[in-house]
Amino acid sequence: MLEVRGLAAGYGRAQILFDVGLELRAGEVAVLAGRNGAGKSTTLKAIMGLVRPLSGEIVFQGRRIDGLEPFEIARVGLGYVPEDRRIFTDLSVAENLEVGRRPARAGLPVWTIDRVLSLFPSLAGMQARPGSRMSGGEQKMLAIARTLMGNPTAILLDEPSEGLAPVVVRQMAEAVRSLKAAGLGVLLCEQNPRFAGEVADRTYRIEKGRIITG
Repeated sequence: MLEVRGLAAGYGRAQILFDVGLELRAGEVAVLAGRNGAGKSTTLKAIMGLVRPLSGEIVFQGRRIDGLEPFEIARVGLGYVPEDRRIFTDLSVAENLEVGRRPARAGLPVWTIDRVLSLFPSLAGMQARPGSRMSGGEQKMLAIARTLMGNPTAILLDEPSEGLAPVVVRQMAEAVRSLKAAGLGVLLCEQNPRFAGEVADRTYRIEKGRIITG
């Protein structure tokens, strides 16, 4: 579903990633593990077109996407949830979900508001609540739910468990397993080894911008 080959990327003159290679299959959870500053987030941003690769190839469902704009990558079915969530805090939960709505993809299950709320039941009772009045964990759930409304075939999650209370971390792990069961490919960055171990089918460890195991 997703293949990254020989990826190099950085910011300005600072190169962050060196020859990164990984793959993700449909119905699989792959974890990119490593310390803060190891290059995890930069890898996701490069895949999503938010950071321009210096070299290498990124292939999604048989099509090269390196060089495409982020909105073009989203249109071909790759969703992205950044670490800082970026929900619309002045919009309600329901309005945030509507903003993310995209047409269904042929041959794939459709993500509706009812379906995403069944994945995150705690959001169901707060559809009229503005994003600014939600906890960090609720905002993170909303960010994932909004991305799912775009009907992606794979999703990139940046630090989904960071800063969450233990009970919310358990809910997040269950949600990731549900995405896998629905046939999505999930590539996530994670520093929490326990969370990673609960959800991962495949783990890549990155240090100083290089994949050292995987």
